[in-house]
Amino acid sequence: MILSVRGAVVPYVTRDGSEIRELMHPGVHGNRAQSLAEATIGPGAATLLHRHAITEELYHVTAGEGVMVLGEERFAIHVGDTVCIPPGMSHRVENNGDTPLVILCACTPPYSHEDTELLDP
Repeated sequence: MILSVRGAVVPYVTRDGSEIRELMHPGVHGNRAQSLAEATIGPGAATLLHRHAITEELYHVTAGEGVMVLGEERFAIHVGDTVCIPPGMSHRVENNGDTPLVILCACTPPYSHEDTELLDP
């Protein structure tokens, strides 16, 4: 079976506050084991600190620049950078640039609001 998504994908806001365009998700498209989304964080904005109990995420920066907070670490992220976020690891992304920060997010198992625990007050 070949799955393909074409056309406009309506964005929504996740529990961590980022705007997401779900490019492929089992609940919508019929794939089985992972999801792929494009997150956009506006200039000067940041996601809320959060973690996922069971989901491993891969973030790949496609536009903009920012700061990744991963556990106790803080480091700059730029176009072409990829970050692995293991299950249970606290994380957030800050856009310290003048243009939108755009990140492809691959999640296994697929993203769910129920597996997102907010850690910011």
